[in-house]
Amino acid sequence: MFDVILSFITAFTLTYFAIPSIINVAKVKNLCDEPGERTSHSRSIPTLGGVAIFAGVLFSIIFWTPFSDFGELQYILCSFVIIFLIGVKDDIISLSPTKKFLGQLFASLLLVLKSKITIPSLFGIFGFYDLPFWVTIIFSVFVIMVIINAFNLIDGINGLSGSIGLVISLTLGSWFLLIDKIELSILAFSLAGSLIAFLKYNFTPSRIFMGDTGSMLIGLITSTLVIEFIEYHHEFPNGPFSFQAAPAVAFGMLILPLFDTLRVFVIRVLKGKSPFQPDRNHIHHMLIDIGLTHMQATGILILVNIIFIVIVATLQDLGNISVIAITISLAWILTTYLFFVYNKKIKSDVKSSKPEKALTH
Repeated sequence: MFDVILSFITAFTLTYFAIPSIINVAKVKNLCDEPGERTSHSRSIPTLGGVAIFAGVLFSIIFWTPFSDFGELQYILCSFVIIFLIGVKDDIISLSPTKKFLGQLFASLLLVLKSKITIPSLFGIFGFYDLPFWVTIIFSVFVIMVIINAFNLIDGINGLSGSIGLVISLTLGSWFLLIDKIELSILAFSLAGSLIAFLKYNFTPSRIFMGDTGSMLIGLITSTLVIEFIEYHHEFPNGPFSFQAAPAVAFGMLILPLFDTLRVFVIRVLKGKSPFQPDRNHIHHMLIDIGLTHMQATGILILVNIIFIVIVATLQDLGNISVIAITISLAWILTTYLFFVYNKKIKSDVKSSKPEKALTH
């Protein structure tokens, strides 16, 4: 218990005091994100906040984790380093999608093959229970890479990706603590401590962004925690504090990044574009475009994500399929309503601008 608390404090302290120095270095070396068509900021902002998050998490985990109880930790940390190196390079000089994909694949394979971070069962979803070994490997790598990129894609406004990561890490960290998985709880609370420190500098007016380094690291750690959460229920289906629909509960925790990523990919494909081509169709962009501030949009999305976590935990007895169906339906209804408000706002802006145009002729 004390190790968990100390890991949180250590990660917070290191990240909190590292960020001002990183901001100064980034400004001197001009390592900043400039305003553009897709950005929501109007001035140059340093993009290396993920370096401080990585430093705080890594140091805290190494310092406080009982290695005798966490034999696969070395491989988990190696995967963190791979993601860190990819992210830093992409934040400083743009990295090609292919190289970024290969780096994410390597980090995911390390987790799956060496650390045994896998999803061995679908718990009866679509009639599938225990999966063949090769299916387990492919599916687990796919899930990890989806979560990594989902967090990367929602990192578009101040505080959003960090706050979602914070909510999930605190939720799962507390659960792992309850079942006496101290090593995983330290991993979760180390991330939480670093994120709280980072968010102090990232909330509006933002002084630094986490960049791909931070968002991909959050995605990697979150995927590790979520998969271990699911795997525990495969090994101990009737263990203490077990959920009846673990995969559905995990999906509900990740509803915002996963649903928004799926939604955006579908929209891009339907428009004949590459699913990886950037645009402003994300939910957080729509909230900004209807007139909300960064903090208002982030606050709403965090509240919605917390509500979804409560809903899936409450409805767990209904089974995986039912809970997932309800979760997706509610997400679709809320997004449809937002799209209606967004279109109404756009039409209103167009009408109000017409008289002004007429006066200029």
